[in-house]
Amino acid sequence: MIGATADILVFEEIDRVFQFVALDFLVNYPRWSPEVQSLQALSAGPVRIGFQARQVRVDQGHKSESVFEVSELEAPGRVRFQGVSAPYASLYEFDDCNPSTRLRFSFEIAALEPRLRPLEKLVRLALQDGARRTVKTLKLLIEKEMLARG
Repeated sequence: MIGATADILVFEEIDRVFQFVALDFLVNYPRWSPEVQSLQALSAGPVRIGFQARQVRVDQGHKSESVFEVSELEAPGRVRFQGVSAPYASLYEFDDCNPSTRLRFSFEIAALEPRLRPLEKLVRLALQDGARRTVKTLKLLIEKEMLARG
């Protein structure tokens, strides 16, 4: 298993951060992850445990498509997305630091494709860089929306 974790303090209440990341995921995910070229809900209704979606991503020139589902949803503490068609998981955790929120993002790949095994160290570095970029982008988007609300 290969993984990466990053966290950041977001100057916004926990309920609003959770809403932005977890409940409004379909709208906001492509905003904080520009690698997402296409995102399509496969389940009807709101984001909940068992909710599935399909994504098409382009990461460093490599195009991939996968189906994932919400495997955990504990408002306002955490949401976990688990790959259905690929061996990965992403976890967003929210800690109340009233009036701010500590946002932690973790990403794991269960196993590398055989062709990538010689590049494991580079993959680890890319994942860590991506995790840091994810939390920074989320912070900027959430705080920008807070300012726009006044």
